[in-house]
Amino acid sequence: MQQRRIPAVFMRGGTANAVVFHQKDLPADRRLWDDIFLAAIGSPDPYGRQLDGMGGGFTAVSKVCVIGPPTRPDADIDYTFAQIPVKEQRVEYAANCGNMSAAMGPFAVDEGLVQMQDANGEALVRIHNTNTKKIIHARFPLVNGCAAVEGALEIPGIAGTGAPVRLDFVTPGGAATGKLLPTGNVRDTLDVPGVGKIAVSMIDAANPCVFVRARDVGLSGTEPPAEVEANAAVMQKFAAIRCAASVAMGITRDVHEAATRLTNPSIGYVSLPQDCALSSGVALRGEEIDITGRMIARGQAHRDMPLTRALCMAVAARIVGTVVHEMSRATDNPDTELRIGMPAGVITAAAEVRLKDGAWVAERGSFMRTQRRLFEGSVLVRNSLAALIA
Repeated sequence: MQQRRIPAVFMRGGTANAVVFHQKDLPADRRLWDDIFLAAIGSPDPYGRQLDGMGGGFTAVSKVCVIGPPTRPDADIDYTFAQIPVKEQRVEYAANCGNMSAAMGPFAVDEGLVQMQDANGEALVRIHNTNTKKIIHARFPLVNGCAAVEGALEIPGIAGTGAPVRLDFVTPGGAATGKLLPTGNVRDTLDVPGVGKIAVSMIDAANPCVFVRARDVGLSGTEPPAEVEANAAVMQKFAAIRCAASVAMGITRDVHEAATRLTNPSIGYVSLPQDCALSSGVALRGEEIDITGRMIARGQAHRDMPLTRALCMAVAARIVGTVVHEMSRATDNPDTELRIGMPAGVITAAAEVRLKDGAWVAERGSFMRTQRRLFEGSVLVRNSLAALIA
């Protein structure tokens, strides 16, 4: 055999796909993981299609997850997430993927890593995400001891329905920087070369984000993602703002380093609730949402909404004074779910945020997803990597 087999499962979590490995099937030396992941996914691919691997040519389907025994007493499993750039020969571990987090609890139960007493009850799996050092509680129904797949929950961007997985991110603040408000302010003014002075809110919850008003970068906030990506001037503005925010948040030392580290922060642009056409062609009415939100992640206009960024947006919406709070529909109940209008539809996220002793604290962020195991067996990699896997 000219290739080596590695046991793996291919799963969908929310609006993402990933190859999922058991940690025990990978080398103990984690420095050897990158080459294996790149080979499995099919990166780098100058053609941008990843046809020689399991990737699908864009960030939402170019991912790897590794599940192992817990290294914390308040967790049932450890979960390490790897983002694989399509055209670059590197692997990024700086952030978590909220969508794939939805598949980790079901994977752990179905693989026998976590035992449940009631085979037809509700499972609770406590997940330790090693990227952010945060705990996520996953709750989902069981059928004959396995994670349920069939259900009535429909999520934008995925055809059909599935069984619900509720994800609760416990104390999500400071996932990357150690602080919910990395600069100490709910709103800052950045002086960005090529852009000028612009009001931003820099929030670190689940994953760090910098938020701007859509109108401040020359957008209405409802343009299709492809149209935004085709607007070179706007994309250059976003890139410059993201780099300036990265330095201001303490993620990178300077804008040159920030330009090479695309994972964090992501940039979100928000506007008031408004009518728009969804990617499916369906019309979304402004009265159905609480805010219009879009994300730029890794230099691409996202086709839906990354879950951890949706959570960060929901947290920001509950912090008085942020640009996200300014653009959000007013509510008397800060624990009400935030309905975010994004390109594929409406995503809801709840955030418990409190002002304690003069400081904002994010206690919890929650949302619902579906998941499904798509393929199980082995991933094949060339024998040139055999020494790494042995």
